[in-house]
Amino acid sequence: MTASKKSLTVKLERIIAAPPSKVYANWLNPKTPGNPWYEGDKLLFNPKIDGFFYWYISGTPHYGRFKKLERGSRIQHTWMSPYTEGNETEVTVTFKKKGHETLMTLMHTGLPNTEDGKGHIEGWNYFLDGVVKRFKKK
Repeated sequence: MTASKKSLTVKLERIIAAPPSKVYANWLNPKTPGNPWYEGDKLLFNPKIDGFFYWYISGTPHYGRFKKLERGSRIQHTWMSPYTEGNETEVTVTFKKKGHETLMTLMHTGLPNTEDGKGHIEGWNYFLDGVVKRFKKK
């Protein structure tokens, strides 16, 4: 995590026990556990370039649009909610092959350097841990 007086950047990483193509596909599939889109009360989801999402969870709306979709390697989208103070922030998720596993990195930039902005750390950690659990070897 890096912060200035005005903005906060959150960077989180996980090693996932699956190849990048599977982890990428899971992250974009709202019907499979282990991604943010799976949970929530309402979802409008159009994962294509300039496609919009609206995700309503626990009484809070989140919305944005997809900017980059590089199959198996990168997803980039904007992110807005009351916790971003209405500002458009940016989320980039990358998937890099590491042997038989994937290094998944999530970077969320432009967050306000406030308690609400810092709350994204806990939220993203929760979802990244869900991806680890989804692919955990039994």
